[in-house]
Amino acid sequence: MSARSLSRHSRLAGATALALAGALVLGACGSDDSGDGGSGEAAGSDAPLWDQLPEDIQEAGVISVGSDIAYAPIEYYDESGEVTGIDPAIAEALGEQLGVELRFENGTFDGLVLGMNSGRYDVIMSAMTDTKERQDGVSEDAEGGADFVNYFRAGSAILVAKDNPENVTGLADLCGLTVAAQRGTANEALVERQQEECDTPIEVLVNDNDDESVTQLQSGRAAVVVTDFPVALYNALEARGGELFEVVGEQIDAAPYGIAVPKDNPELRDALQAAVQAIIDNGDYAEVLEEWDAQTGAVEEATVNAGE
Repeated sequence: MSARSLSRHSRLAGATALALAGALVLGACGSDDSGDGGSGEAAGSDAPLWDQLPEDIQEAGVISVGSDIAYAPIEYYDESGEVTGIDPAIAEALGEQLGVELRFENGTFDGLVLGMNSGRYDVIMSAMTDTKERQDGVSEDAEGGADFVNYFRAGSAILVAKDNPENVTGLADLCGLTVAAQRGTANEALVERQQEECDTPIEVLVNDNDDESVTQLQSGRAAVVVTDFPVALYNALEARGGELFEVVGEQIDAAPYGIAVPKDNPELRDALQAAVQAIIDNGDYAEVLEEWDAQTGAVEEATVNAGE
């Protein structure tokens, strides 16, 4: 996979997302006499899974999606300020099945579950690893807990400066180094677990978003960034034509990403699970992952709360 192919796919996916989003917005805002004989039937009601949605979502025509939109290539703002990436592209395909727009709203990662459970968002789609702690509301970033509709699989990776000046080969080599990770993520937890194995402690830089971690690596403030494998790979290929960073070793502890849904809304959870399965079955899911060179994260079945 080349940096050029990733850049090309980013532009294609961004354009596709814009076109589909425009079509959904126009459909949601259409008048009552647009081909339904003036019956007042909602614009999305002919979508395959419309009937499975909760009534309030049908009436709104929108599912609000909380997301930390600074995590290329999973979700990020393109040069025009539009939201693009793997998650938004999958969300567009889900919207076609459900007959509503999935509208992304930016937030801080470690506050997303609390925001959802307080009513700010309907769901979360933000490269969020499904874990038992998040399901049960035990982790600090998941107050109130959540159910997870699993749609992708990824692990952590070690990102270092080009030519690997510290000769990092794996987690054990993080001891004694300055390591950056995003707050509230499985990557932060991975670094903290490794800290317990170190005789010489890791200096951990915990940041509100992944871009800050990458900037610290580029400036030399950090020797290593621990981030999700697709994100590490994207930075290694894209940053200044692949001249700045490289990924060390293999993917670590691959686990399912999940669309987080409030525990008291099983109807919405089940509708989303059905939509994920539908796009797996009809090939739209595979097409999105191919566009973003993300086939390694593909799942064959839409599950719920598969994280451990």
